[in-house]
Amino acid sequence: MSEVTLRTPAIEEYDEVLDLWEECEIPYRPAGRDSRESIADELAERPEYWIGAYAEGELIGVVVGTDDGRKAWVNRLAVHPEYRNRGVGTRLLESLESAFDANGFEVYAALIEAGNDASRSFFEERGYETGPIRYYSKRTSDRV
Repeated sequence: MSEVTLRTPAIEEYDEVLDLWEECEIPYRPAGRDSRESIADELAERPEYWIGAYAEGELIGVVVGTDDGRKAWVNRLAVHPEYRNRGVGTRLLESLESAFDANGFEVYAALIEAGNDASRSFFEERGYETGPIRYYSKRTSDRV
């Protein structure tokens, strides 16, 4: 595998991010929270929470984080299938955790969809534990 570099993707790479999520079967909402405008705002506000992995200049992985003021969240982690099991996901996660740490967070969380056993195993192998809390949400719009 060629050398993999990490950096914040530019908004001009928006289509490449969506293509990667599509390839990785990551659900997204391009008409809502994942619109070009919303992502541009996130990149401007917290660029350190958007980290892309690149091989030969091509986006092969991306991790996206947020925080709620108390806890840091790993929202999406995607690695192109051809680059999985080569340490790319680990590097992305460790880089995001470093950004969380630099912002003073000591608790990191990830929500994993039911049936996504590969992601569950990935996070468990890196010290994440499932807890007794059941997650509920209420959406006021299909766009979010």
